[in-house]
Amino acid sequence: MKRLFAAAGWIGLAALAGCKEGVLNPKGPIAFAELQILYNSTGIMLAIVVPTIIATLGVAFWFRASNRRARYRPDFEHSGRLELLVWAIPIMTVLLVGSVAWVGSHDLDPKRRIESTARPVRVQVISLDWKWLFIYPDEGVATVNQLTIPVGRPVTFELTGSGVMNSFFVPQLGSQMYTMAGMVTNLNLQADHEGIYRGLSAEFSGDGFAGMRFTVHAMNDGNYAKWLADAQSAGQSLNADTYTELAKPSAAVVPITYGTVASNIFDSIVNAAIAECRGQRK
Repeated sequence: MKRLFAAAGWIGLAALAGCKEGVLNPKGPIAFAELQILYNSTGIMLAIVVPTIIATLGVAFWFRASNRRARYRPDFEHSGRLELLVWAIPIMTVLLVGSVAWVGSHDLDPKRRIESTARPVRVQVISLDWKWLFIYPDEGVATVNQLTIPVGRPVTFELTGSGVMNSFFVPQLGSQMYTMAGMVTNLNLQADHEGIYRGLSAEFSGDGFAGMRFTVHAMNDGNYAKWLADAQSAGQSLNADTYTELAKPSAAVVPITYGTVASNIFDSIVNAAIAECRGQRK
């Protein structure tokens, strides 16, 4: 028995060891708030799960064949007190969990701006086959499969897609958001700690899906300014021609930096997808 408990303990530790880059290790206010909702919901549900398990084991033990004190009542039909107990606990659980979900869905609305005295960073995200394009419209640079953000400043994302639907997700920063061709979705995140975080697509999108990952670098203001200056000095330019070439399906793409970006290219991509959809409907 001791060996069984020891094995279970080691399995639990091994499972939790993989959470260092996941939702259980938040690095921003949105991810932390989502973790609190997870904990609160789990705690509330345990209030009915644990007593139910104990009651099941207790009933099985008490009504075992060898227990002569257990009363056999084949004609039992109704008990008001028992009905009240059976229904009151689930109703309270549903109300509490529903309240937590309702409050959280409003407080953590993806479109809701994060309150901060710092100026937010605007990033336009485009999901491609099978890579991620990040455009910084205010800074005039763009990157592929690498997202760099300053610590302590909100990041406002505008997301769209070039083809099939994808899902933008940085587990340690929170809130995955879908990207769809011809549509723009919004997301607000923030990193509170310097570090390198894992980003991925949470929606299957074809052969190259497994490699559709990106790296998030959260830097202090000084390092972010240095990175931005280096990015702006990069020789490549993101324009209609380079985007057309980039949009072709390709997997395991190494990070690319564009020092200049054509104006309104994000809107052009969205509008082109809308026009294509309208043409297909005709």
